[in-house]
Amino acid sequence: MDSRCPGGRPIRSVAIPSVTRTEASDPIRDQRAAIAGARAVSTPGVTLDEWRTAGSAFEYRGYPVFYRDAGAGDPLVCIHGFPTASWDWHAVWPKLITRFRVVAPDMMGFGFTSKPRDYAYSIHDQASLHEALLRSLGVTAGHILAHDYGDTVTQELLARYEDRRARGEDGFVIRSVCLLNGGLFPETHRPRLVQRLLMSPVGPVVSRLTSERSFGRSFRAIFGAQAQPTAAELHDFWMLMSSGGGRQVVHKIIRYMEERRQFRGRWVGVLQRTTVPIRLIDGTDDPVSGRHMAERYRELVPNPDVVMLEGIGHYPQVEDPESVLRHFLDFVESRGAR
Repeated sequence: MDSRCPGGRPIRSVAIPSVTRTEASDPIRDQRAAIAGARAVSTPGVTLDEWRTAGSAFEYRGYPVFYRDAGAGDPLVCIHGFPTASWDWHAVWPKLITRFRVVAPDMMGFGFTSKPRDYAYSIHDQASLHEALLRSLGVTAGHILAHDYGDTVTQELLARYEDRRARGEDGFVIRSVCLLNGGLFPETHRPRLVQRLLMSPVGPVVSRLTSERSFGRSFRAIFGAQAQPTAAELHDFWMLMSSGGGRQVVHKIIRYMEERRQFRGRWVGVLQRTTVPIRLIDGTDDPVSGRHMAERYRELVPNPDVVMLEGIGHYPQVEDPESVLRHFLDFVESRGAR
């Protein structure tokens, strides 16, 4: 698939590294299916190899950026979290593309996109990447569904949109925003030990020494107790983070936690003043941005629209895709966010 409009250096063919998936026996898969209401397992997903094969790329600042573009209807931009990639949306993707034209890139330093060591990773730059991609595809308006790190990118995109509206300038029109678990407020963000270490002077060493086993242990800890990822999912998430030199840049990307403090006024302020419809869908059992973050959201954001997913952790779209789909589609339809 190639870009449909000029302006953004589309690349018709790009070498996207393949990954090896481990089909391990996993008792957690059987346990999950047996627990009523713990996780909807009926939603068909997309394998990582299928995701990669169906992807496209465009050039941003001289680097190839992987993205998915599928479906028909109102444009929807899906913005992934840290430290994974656009494949985070694989369980909700098949149904989303029956209703929307969905665009989902791997941001700089993530997934199948380039991971240059000598690069100034920032939330502002990732927002600019999305703007450039949407221009290249001729997408001028649409909805946003974001998660984690992607929430912060969305806050910057929303702030830019409000700035343009105030100046009477053209640009991407945001029709609605749906946020999943993320550090919307630096005062309620509870980083894990590994995140704090990556932010410290020993961050480069911690990044290089991270193994698939230690990654999996840390990753499981942020999922709900009855919605744990399978061994195969953990392997795929690990490959997305580590392949292509990912362990050499993760300690640079995580500086976004400092940016959240630095730009708190801009990014929290836009949530408080925008007229764009916003819904927060939050997994309550997320130790990083769970119930405590949603409660802060209710305190600070006028007329808050919040959906709490009990027993779900940091990755609602993976842990309970059916609920995320239901509440997201209800939001778009009922609020007239079109």
